[in-house]
Amino acid sequence: MTLAVHNVEVVYEDVMLVVKGASIRVPRDGIVALLGANGAGKTSLLRAMTGLLDVHRGRISRGHISIDDAPLDTRRAADVVRAGVSQVMEGRRVFVEFTVEENLRVGAYTRPTAANAEKLERIYAMFPILKERRGQRAGYLSGGEQQMLAIGRALMAEPRYILLDEPSLGLAPQVVERIRDLIVEIRRSGTGVLLVEQNAAMALSIADHGYVMENGKIVMDAPAQALRDDDDIREFYLGTGASVASLRDVKHYKRRKRWLS
Repeated sequence: MTLAVHNVEVVYEDVMLVVKGASIRVPRDGIVALLGANGAGKTSLLRAMTGLLDVHRGRISRGHISIDDAPLDTRRAADVVRAGVSQVMEGRRVFVEFTVEENLRVGAYTRPTAANAEKLERIYAMFPILKERRGQRAGYLSGGEQQMLAIGRALMAEPRYILLDEPSLGLAPQVVERIRDLIVEIRRSGTGVLLVEQNAAMALSIADHGYVMENGKIVMDAPAQALRDDDDIREFYLGTGASVASLRDVKHYKRRKRWLS
């Protein structure tokens, strides 16, 4: 059982090619990390997977996407959720005027309402702070609490796969640790996770497999442990080397350094 992207290209307004033949696989029982700098094409790839390209004047110009061998790229966003794929967008995007519980109930709109109470209790068991603040407006929550709410809202749809776009962005280190532990818990519950992160250390500490994206292309693809041990990944993504613009520049920097020495 796999959520798979096969050689996908994404173009905006028929002129700007931002994803260039990307292929990734997310198993139902795993966590997959997608790493890359700002502008690498990660968010565009997520939009392609969740049917949101039209909103941004984009489209898939080549390749296809499937969920458990069934086509996914021809479906509307709501139908993608019904098929079993939920996304937590960068910046959380909670409804600030709604209460915590109202936000969570919005997440279940594609599912029958009879079981909503049971689903709410499962989310509250996973996020006790949300239960404490169930009647509070979401706009008054801290950044970490809003991230938990965004993840809980996505889980209300009972997805087979969940796509997380920069869940640690702007959060304090201790909150990032909590989010990391929650992602592991989500995987244990039987939901596959695609984790898009610039915090490579956090992502690779829990991922089973990882992809590195640069300029719209997948440039590396390996088990997470192999990426953690790769010297170039360590220098560029884990901050142990020179300040460079891309993984390719790491290799160029090393060659230049050897030549000058």
